[in-house]
Amino acid sequence: MKGQAIAVVTGGSAGIGRAVLERFVRAGARGVNLARRPSGLPGVLDLSVDLADPAWENDLPPRLLPLLDGAEPICLVHNAAVLREDTATNLTAAALRSVLELNIVAPAALNRLLDARLVPGSSIVYIGSTLSEIGVPGKASYVTSKHAILGLMRATCQDLAGRGVTTVAVCPGFADTEMLRAHLGHDAARLDVVRERSTFGRLIDPEEIADVVAFCAQTPVLHGAVIHANLGQRTS
Repeated sequence: MKGQAIAVVTGGSAGIGRAVLERFVRAGARGVNLARRPSGLPGVLDLSVDLADPAWENDLPPRLLPLLDGAEPICLVHNAAVLREDTATNLTAAALRSVLELNIVAPAALNRLLDARLVPGSSIVYIGSTLSEIGVPGKASYVTSKHAILGLMRATCQDLAGRGVTTVAVCPGFADTEMLRAHLGHDAARLDVVRERSTFGRLIDPEEIADVVAFCAQTPVLHGAVIHANLGQRTS
């Protein structure tokens, strides 16, 4: 008998990750949140883990893998990320390693961990960014890591050939999340400037991105695609 679908989402405690979990649970899947904080969502199992600390590779597997036995299909959503202020000329090696550990190393390690359980119909969705393909000043480590996410997704596409597993990168623009608001210092004037960067004059609702993720996860023809979900973000 076919098991229940499971969505495994990193950073599912807030923002886009939380909205993705809600979307999958609403569709009848079980949700697993891999994050430092709980989501508090019904139908979601919160596994406390710090993916920025390499020690998770020893601690998490015995707690996560038994939950996935018999699951069909699995959707793995790489959402957790850290955004810091830095430049290409002041970025220390230690600071860059710290950002890459969460933003790119953890997704690769989770792919390896779940690989044997990704039955046909499963999916791996990477949450990229508008900054996956452009650069802006003052965010060197984030821009670097989000460019790398596209490279990892494209490698995943080729390495999963013949498996019946779909991978896509969804690249949001300015979404109304706690991370964005904190990054802007909860400054209303700065938030208004960001809103005007969209051709719709508003921020993206995390639920809108969740709908895109859910669609991509069940649409094999998008295998290897980069989906920009940014409300027509202005380039100047």
